[in-house]
Amino acid sequence: MKLRVAIIGLGDQWETRHLPALRALADRFEVRGICEQVAHRAQRAADQLGAAAVDGFRSLVARDDIDAVLCLAEQWYGTTPILAACDHGKAVYSAVSLPGDSADAVALRQRVEEAGIAFMAELPRRSAPATVRLKELIATRLGTPRMLFCHRRRPHPTGPAAATPGTEDDRELVELVDWCRYVAGAEPTSVIAVRHGGAAAGEADDYRMMSLDFSTTGWPGDGIIAQISCGSYIPGRWEEAIGFRPPAALQVACEHGIAFVDLPASLVWFDTAGRHQESLDSERPVGEQMLLQFHRRVTSLVRSMSGLDDALQALRVVLAGKTSQAEGRRVPL
Repeated sequence: MKLRVAIIGLGDQWETRHLPALRALADRFEVRGICEQVAHRAQRAADQLGAAAVDGFRSLVARDDIDAVLCLAEQWYGTTPILAACDHGKAVYSAVSLPGDSADAVALRQRVEEAGIAFMAELPRRSAPATVRLKELIATRLGTPRMLFCHRRRPHPTGPAAATPGTEDDRELVELVDWCRYVAGAEPTSVIAVRHGGAAAGEADDYRMMSLDFSTTGWPGDGIIAQISCGSYIPGRWEEAIGFRPPAALQVACEHGIAFVDLPASLVWFDTAGRHQESLDSERPVGEQMLLQFHRRVTSLVRSMSGLDDALQALRVVLAGKTSQAEGRRVPL
């Protein structure tokens, strides 16, 4: 079955992830309309896919020839297109962030549930070939994770991004928390977090760190722990410094070995037999993997809200981390 889809917002992953995936899956998706706040970009994308560029997302979502909506960028309208899709019973694939307020995020989830639509939140780290292979190794060779170290280093924001402190970091942290939850196969029971402010007043933090404890005994440190750091302390103009000796995106110490993951397809792991290096470039790209999952969920008779509850739980952890930063204490979850 081919899904007729509307695209709302193109985002910074359009050329590298979403457009190639839609072209590769032309037998499963037919793009009928594109709404983007930059008109000439919308027209260019529409020409590439033989679709129509549309000014208003509400009129696009309401069309009878649309089965599903791909929300690929927040732009000025945020999560409003998701609510419009709920009003018209259209399935949603969402790459936009949940509302920063927990109550608003819960209300959004309730609206999606009441609408009875299929919903998939884009969590690319879960679908990366290296993550899939890591989960296989944990089940077969490496054993239960004991410690996770998750790092993200990117250029210091400038321009509009610097004027909205914390927005991009919050989204990064939600994705990193979800990644650690997925790899650990458990839910954290407490969090402690620290931050380091930007160089100028009003700037976004240039470093945030969270330590998640997965212990079920009530004693922190008795179970799995995960350390997550997100830093943007290197100016964007220092390109050579940004790429110098980057830490592994994820390091996992397990019962019987240790693994180092670099997304999307690089994995090095060690056990008693020594070093094993795997390159998984022959696997389907992440964008294709996620759209295939979405297609299966929409065409299946079993309703799915894949990723929404996971993203909501990760958001709760990040918000608890902010409480920990403000009050200087460990916060139970």
